[in-house]
Amino acid sequence: MDTCRLTLLDEERPVEVPVAIANGKVRVAPTQLQAALGWELKPQGFCKGDLCVPASGEPGLVTDDGVDLAGFAALLRRPLALDLDERIASLGGSADERSARLASLEAPDFTLPDLAGRQHRLSDYRGKKVLLVAYASW
Repeated sequence: MDTCRLTLLDEERPVEVPVAIANGKVRVAPTQLQAALGWELKPQGFCKGDLCVPASGEPGLVTDDGVDLAGFAALLRRPLALDLDERIASLGGSADERSARLASLEAPDFTLPDLAGRQHRLSDYRGKKVLLVAYASW
């Protein structure tokens, strides 16, 4: 079992966590999962505030080696992108959260530089028409 540090992106917020990697599975100690994402392992399941998600019916999710990160993401119905070579994982928002955001018709706030390097936040332009031009080489 390989132990190392992994950068975990939780909807853009990077957190470094110690993990154990074995057979392509990333395992995080429950205390580290709570510190990084705010989810606490309790007898009734994983809890964050008043919200609890039962985990008893998920075999192999929690072992002595920790919580299976991919299984945890699936339990929360959140997509997980994982690159073990680069030691990075990105946990996206759930389908329910994305659906609610789309229904609200309000774009999430973000900050980007212009060509001169000045930072612009989308929220600074609320109530105004904004044209966003995006380009990707793929």
